[in-house]
Amino acid sequence: MKPTSVFFGPAVGLVAFLAFCAAPARADFRLCNNSSARVSVALAYTNGANWVSEGWWNIKPSNCETLLRGPLAAQYYYVYAIDERGGEWKGKAFMCTRDREFRIDGREDCFVRGFDRSGFFEVDTGKDAKNWTVQLTDPTPPH
Repeated sequence: MKPTSVFFGPAVGLVAFLAFCAAPARADFRLCNNSSARVSVALAYTNGANWVSEGWWNIKPSNCETLLRGPLAAQYYYVYAIDERGGEWKGKAFMCTRDREFRIDGREDCFVRGFDRSGFFEVDTGKDAKNWTVQLTDPTPPH
């Protein structure tokens, strides 16, 4: 179930460790929040012809959410997540977003079209994966 709003805190540059693993059962794209704070997640992917970005899923600590149901149609998916403390999981693949629930076709001219632009991290599910789970975790404390 998608939320109707997302919490945006100040981006403080929290970079967290990302762990990826294949899910053993159903054919879905899932995300598990193994961090200590609620996270809001956006997902981007190609539908074969166009780029699509959508969000937000609000996921409580120690919970998982299915973002896409059914066998994976692509090898690469893109995720952007922020937590209620201002931390974020981001990357260099820029997609269109907005601060409330969205589904946006295309990744070009985000600002011109009235959207925000966020950096998503790439998830390579492999060529033959039918399902995948992304694990978001808290950053490893410095030593």
